[in-house]
Amino acid sequence: MKKIIAVITLAFLVLTSCSKDDSENSSGGVVKANNKKTLGTSAHDLLSEDKFDTMLIELVYVEGFEPSVTAIDNFVYFLSNRVYKSGGIRVEKRSIPSPGNETYTNAQIIAIEDANRMYYNQDGQIAVWAFFADAKSSTDTNTSVVLGTAYRNTSFVIYENTIKKLSNNPFKPSTTILETTVMSHEFGHILGLTNSGTALQSDHEDSEHKRHCKVSSCLMYWESESGNVLGGTIPQLDSQCIADLRANGGK
Repeated sequence: MKKIIAVITLAFLVLTSCSKDDSENSSGGVVKANNKKTLGTSAHDLLSEDKFDTMLIELVYVEGFEPSVTAIDNFVYFLSNRVYKSGGIRVEKRSIPSPGNETYTNAQIIAIEDANRMYYNQDGQIAVWAFFADAKSSTDTNTSVVLGTAYRNTSFVIYENTIKKLSNNPFKPSTTILETTVMSHEFGHILGLTNSGTALQSDHEDSEHKRHCKVSSCLMYWESESGNVLGGTIPQLDSQCIADLRANGGK
């Protein structure tokens, strides 16, 4: 039987939003460019409440590819245990029509965000964009598929169609477990893990898979083999990753 590796990953992009037209980067006093920076640069702002005491998750999904309510609740619970946001963490959820893609490139994901994102950092609230796609990543192969990618300081994509295909089958995890795991993993990258905006407090970065934890049981491990690594439980951050977040202002 062919072995398919399900990867939860990240992308470092060179963004040029600050050089674009001002109307594209600001609106009503909101500087959109602040949410279009390199992955990991807002880790401290997300973890602490030095500047922002509330967090808004703008969760946008293609019609028919909405994540489960339980997975969203699990995700918010994960965040509440790691970040200081005394004003709360709020999820704004809505659907959009399918763009009609068979696959998605990083550039297409960014274009969808730029066309549909409504919320940006403002008045003590930090905003995060989460997109749930109806097609697979363009980088998928016959033996490796991408489940999600964090690509900006406050942006990530989940390939919900791929998650559905790899879950709720014999010897596979439930869809809720897989959704929760991938959302939490990608947000871990946005929080600067591992060594991508949040400094290491110990030597636990995987030398072969940079920006990931080398502890195989950790949420930030690079590989997720559906039904094997995940099994019937949601991986948790190991103590070294938690120590990194605490040193950068988190819980």
